[in-house]
Amino acid sequence: MISSKLLLSTGAVLAAATAGLATLYATQPGDAFAPCRADNMVDHAAIGGPFTLIDETGAGVTDADVFDQPTLFYLGYTFCPDVCPMDNLRNADAVDLLEDRGLQSRAVFVSVDPKRDTPDVLAEFTDFFHPQMLGLTGTPAQVESLAEDYASVFEIREADDDEFYLIDHSTFTFLVLPGHGVVDVIRRDEPAEVVAERAACLIAKA
Repeated sequence: MISSKLLLSTGAVLAAATAGLATLYATQPGDAFAPCRADNMVDHAAIGGPFTLIDETGAGVTDADVFDQPTLFYLGYTFCPDVCPMDNLRNADAVDLLEDRGLQSRAVFVSVDPKRDTPDVLAEFTDFFHPQMLGLTGTPAQVESLAEDYASVFEIREADDDEFYLIDHSTFTFLVLPGHGVVDVIRRDEPAEVVAERAACLIAKA
């Protein structure tokens, strides 16, 4: 995780995220999921790890609790003015498209802004996008550890008002399957139809 004292622009954060993901690039011979992916250069097994967080009801949850079904897993924050709403709407639409195919899945939103994103705030945010979307957060240390495990970065921008600040962050969505972990990395320019099509293929291979 980049030090919170080092303030980065959005472009720099995204460049750092891409560089972080690039360190996971590797060929994966014998990967059963390979035919479904747009990019098979990422070592998906190197992304992710165990975690303990707090859900939108205030209860503690672990990765085993969260990943009990195919999951679109996204890190952001509720005060995000642009990319987070669009990305979460895309993920919610993909969940509905998968349901139309008879496939159960869930979108999960992890806040990297525990100072402002209380469980009540998270619940209101996720309910706006999808009734089954789950919001998570944790202590600053838990969130930083999670972001590092998921090849993601975030950085709080300097602001005159401590309550009104922006956070630059990476915008990957991770498809996580029970028993398999991360099987795909979805970029934000991919529409819901493409995400659902690829997710259905990956779920069928599981």
